[in-house]
Amino acid sequence: MLTIEQLLGFLFAAVLITASPGPDNLMVLGMGVSKGRRQGMAFGLGCALGCLSHTALAAIGVSALIAASPWAFTALKVCGGLYLIWLGVKALRSRGGAHVGDASQADDSLLRLFLKGVFANAINPKVVLFFLSFLPQFVVPAQGHVAAQTAALGLVFTLQAAVLFGLLGYFAGAVGQWMQRKPRAGLWLDRIAGAVFVALGLRLIVSR
Repeated sequence: MLTIEQLLGFLFAAVLITASPGPDNLMVLGMGVSKGRRQGMAFGLGCALGCLSHTALAAIGVSALIAASPWAFTALKVCGGLYLIWLGVKALRSRGGAHVGDASQADDSLLRLFLKGVFANAINPKVVLFFLSFLPQFVVPAQGHVAAQTAALGLVFTLQAAVLFGLLGYFAGAVGQWMQRKPRAGLWLDRIAGAVFVALGLRLIVSR
């Protein structure tokens, strides 16, 4: 279904994007610091599994576009590429400032925190747009089974996010202290992620 080149290229980009400072991983980090390892891991796993809803939408939408018109798929790729470039420019211009938020306002159970993570990610329209922009560039229509390719890529993204968010929740205390000691670390992670976004966006636009 997926070639090794597809899988490795997608996994490399997905890990870089997931590891860069953003609302999801900073919330996971804050949850782990303020409430503990298990709470941080529960919320992080919920955030990761929320990606499955976006994967389903992307698989249905991309396969429908290709079936309807190759030109429509090309238009989606160009628009998606421009969106990724815009995200990249924003990250490159960022001054950092990522900080660990306080997530101690409620004493929730592990299940409640997990469901909060799922819900927060599943209803985020920016994540929907990101998936529709990010996944199609790794789909190869000539290989067939477009919906299955898209679903497999989304599943890979979800699994690596679950691993990274789980580790982040578990090591939240140490990571939080490191970020406090090295405030510019978030800045450089933003720079790396920004460069990846721009490169992926350009690749998406020029590829056919």
